[in-house]
Amino acid sequence: MSEQKFTRTSRWFLVDTDFETAFSQLGLTSIEAVFSFNPDKNLSKDNLARFRSRHQFEIDSPPASLFMKRYDTPPISAQLRNWLCHRRRVSMARFEFDAARKLAAAGINTPKFVALGEQWGIFFEKRSFIITEKVPDAESLERKLPRYISAPATVQNLKLRRDFVARLATLTKKFHETGYCHRDLYFSHIFYRSSGRFYLIDLARAFKPALLRRRFQVKDIAQLYYSAPRKYFSRTDRLRFFFKWTGRNKLTGKDKAFIRKVVSKAKRMARHDIKHGRPVPFAS
Repeated sequence: MSEQKFTRTSRWFLVDTDFETAFSQLGLTSIEAVFSFNPDKNLSKDNLARFRSRHQFEIDSPPASLFMKRYDTPPISAQLRNWLCHRRRVSMARFEFDAARKLAAAGINTPKFVALGEQWGIFFEKRSFIITEKVPDAESLERKLPRYISAPATVQNLKLRRDFVARLATLTKKFHETGYCHRDLYFSHIFYRSSGRFYLIDLARAFKPALLRRRFQVKDIAQLYYSAPRKYFSRTDRLRFFFKWTGRNKLTGKDKAFIRKVVSKAKRMARHDIKHGRPVPFAS
């Protein structure tokens, strides 16, 4: 695969050279143009912070579906938390952009980032954005699992299910071995292609903790445990996942303590979602 190349169209704007013509045709050549651009498909949710917005739009050359995240005047408190967490001062969009490129270099599939923009005041960020390409022929695990997961439990389907669980665990293990923790590692943020490849998306909160790394790993594994529907993933499947993730075939005392923390956190998440009338995948 050839190395991705970017063009700087203005002081605060980078775009993949393959997409430069399409962006120029849309007038997206400056950060001002991006923040005045209003695609028809708004992906914002009720629980999304006011300074964040998400949109989807299409281009013809090359034909692609693109996702745009914008951060407009993020609160100073949010910026300071991010800088402290990452131990450096960069924009909201740059954190996700850099994490995706580092993970891709480590062999972990991430969406293709096609544009980045950031604008600064004297010290704090004014606004920033990223634009990514939709992973082709893929759906999130939350929306669609491979057919053999829900199909009758034939010998072949059971084999495919076990392989799926093992590959999901391998992805998680490889991700954590980079030093990163996701902090939002639900099935909704893992995409799966029909070719069998997994992709990690929504890396805005991904970081390398200097302290309490195990605590953040508990959170990641609890989020996976929580979002795996009980009707499709048995206790044995979950144990197989854990063995593959740890690289062991027998539970140690520390493993059992880790699992208790994972289950406890998943139950707390369940109580919160039940309170707000939301479904609980691992209990359904």
